[in-house]
Amino acid sequence: MNGEIQRKAAEGQKVVLTGVLLNLVLSTGKIAGGLLGRSNALVADGIESLLDLFSSLLIWGALKYAAKPPDEDHPYGHGKAESLASLVGAIILGIAGALIAHNSIVQLIAAAHGAAVHLPSPWTLLILICVIGLKETLYQFMARRARRIGSNALLADAWHHRSDAVTSIAAFIGISISLLGGHGYEVADDWAALFACIVIFYSSYNMLKMCLGDMMDARVSPDAERTVLKITCSVPGVLSAEKCRIRKSGLSYIADLHIRVSGEISVTEGHDISHRVKDQLLASELPLEDVTVHVEPASG
Repeated sequence: MNGEIQRKAAEGQKVVLTGVLLNLVLSTGKIAGGLLGRSNALVADGIESLLDLFSSLLIWGALKYAAKPPDEDHPYGHGKAESLASLVGAIILGIAGALIAHNSIVQLIAAAHGAAVHLPSPWTLLILICVIGLKETLYQFMARRARRIGSNALLADAWHHRSDAVTSIAAFIGISISLLGGHGYEVADDWAALFACIVIFYSSYNMLKMCLGDMMDARVSPDAERTVLKITCSVPGVLSAEKCRIRKSGLSYIADLHIRVSGEISVTEGHDISHRVKDQLLASELPLEDVTVHVEPASG
């Protein structure tokens, strides 16, 4: 199973690095385009992308560390590093939203007090169209990979790209309103960026709730438990199974359960049955890294 975890981690790392390279190019282009094209929303969008770079590199390192096999100090492996990276990624996403909201509010207050506000350049819309298309495509690609390998950290990174696409859509709408409305509508892109922060905060909240669940050993899913019990009860010698508990550790699961065997068999036979149960579960399609099987004699 450890080889499978390393394969999944390597796949996740490649996906993250793809996002890092794309973010580097897009953030530079958005900030430069925003400064030259007089669009605060585009500059804020570029700053948010730079924050995503740090988050992505953190997740890349966490995926690499989480794939390390168990050792003397970490007998259950290093999978929690992936959950910790998810937590930091969710916090960074929230910070990015707060920075964009702060910048937008400052600009709106300045405009309300008579500060000069320039209309953004029309060509900034072309930059945003490219950004929206690329970011949403990257989100879809990363989200599919994240669900396939079971990585919440990679899913958090995917949501960074989705939030980037959302802020770009908001900037596109705001700039379009500014250009169409003309004088008096110059701050439309700031209002649009402020509205986009609601989506960013919501995404951050959902990711925070998910990764905290992993760190607190929340229940994985009823379907996984049912699958474990079904496989267990199919092993010869197992009369019934209960008390199945599964928790997520990085890219894999750790499970423990109780099985009932005949009270007439020897301790050795019961031990052998428990080993067959464990081997059967580890060989299943579930991403189980370790299984603890407690044997109980059936009453009567």
